[in-house]
Amino acid sequence: MSLTAIGIVGIVVLIIMLFSKMPVGFVMAFLGFVGFSYIRGLDAGLYLLPADVWDVFSSYGLTVIPLFVFMGQIAFYSGISRRLYDSAYVMFGHRKGGLAMATVGACAAFSAISGSTNATAATMATVTLPEMKRYNYDMSLATGTVAAAGSLGILIPPSVIFIVYGILTEQSIGKLFAAGILPGILLSFLFLMTIYLQVLKNPSLAPPGPKTSLREKIRSFAGVLETLLLFAMVMGGMFFGVFTPTEAAAVGACLVLLIAVFKRQISWQGFIQSLADTTKISCMVMVIVAGATIFGHFMAITRVPFELADWVGNLPLPRSAIMGVIILVYLFGGCFMDALAMIMLTIPIFFPVSQALGFDPIWFGVVIVLITEMGVITPPVGVNVYVVYGVAKDVPLEAIFKGVLPMLLALLICNLILLIFPQIALFLPGLMR
Repeated sequence: MSLTAIGIVGIVVLIIMLFSKMPVGFVMAFLGFVGFSYIRGLDAGLYLLPADVWDVFSSYGLTVIPLFVFMGQIAFYSGISRRLYDSAYVMFGHRKGGLAMATVGACAAFSAISGSTNATAATMATVTLPEMKRYNYDMSLATGTVAAAGSLGILIPPSVIFIVYGILTEQSIGKLFAAGILPGILLSFLFLMTIYLQVLKNPSLAPPGPKTSLREKIRSFAGVLETLLLFAMVMGGMFFGVFTPTEAAAVGACLVLLIAVFKRQISWQGFIQSLADTTKISCMVMVIVAGATIFGHFMAITRVPFELADWVGNLPLPRSAIMGVIILVYLFGGCFMDALAMIMLTIPIFFPVSQALGFDPIWFGVVIVLITEMGVITPPVGVNVYVVYGVAKDVPLEAIFKGVLPMLLALLICNLILLIFPQIALFLPGLMR
């Protein structure tokens, strides 16, 4: 059997095992070890396994993950997420569809200190769904909005997906973070427009809430000041070259903890729980990264990624059409795989293709993150949909999927705009030192 055939068999077995709901990190590590040992011998495989695990878990670059996760967890347990929603509610709640619009705004703001799509969706579902239910919102619209807007957690920095992409492709994490800001704002605006158009067509979906005075609106702005401060410190420090991404993560985690303690907004139990959740989430990410590293070494010696890149690069198609094929692969794969697992599995294959076609690696990262955002709300996996379903409880799963369909259209439009105008993603990174 040729090396290429062995690599293809490994990919097929990987996909089959992922459908069996086995943990993706362990699956990739196991298949990578078996495949590498089959080609190079058992001794080589036994050397590769602990070496790659050690390299990942001792990597200084990956310390940025637990620090940003910790920042988001402290923000959640100190009540920042509720204050963000309360501020957005005062600003938008009196309009038709205002609570859903406030949910998008709060999700976008919380994404700036979270970095996880699942955490953003779970947090905002807990805070916003009872309010929208109280004001007789259509629960399909309400749950679909939370599930879709929660996906902003992996686009608006800090983003765990951007961190992993940057490490895999050796790109600047700071530039990737900067590249996600304008597309994140654009996508938030498209979500707001989607809600507005739905309610314009059918006002009964989202009746308006009580009106608020100008003084109340001004006073509500205090609820977002701490988030703005955190975002300015973390992103501003990286943008102007004051901090490395790891240092920025440490500053952000320290600052959010100081704010929570100074304002007496977090209990000892909440602090311990935030540490426990940070450990669990960080270990999950690190195991996936380690497994993908081992599987990536197996793929490298089979040369499947490089041969695929050569084959795709030589297709008699314009490069935009080839990018369209890559996007379709991600759309299909995202229906069955977690966003992080999808990135880990496919980047070693498609990143060389994008480089061979001459696409900017920072822009490509933003596009891929946008496509994986669609994966977290598309059936049958749709992780965010299941997260919201777990919080909502009494809303049927099919109603939530129905609610996210218009939001999928907004994501497609955002992708199309970025394909036509790549400078939207590249403008801010181009200003960095």
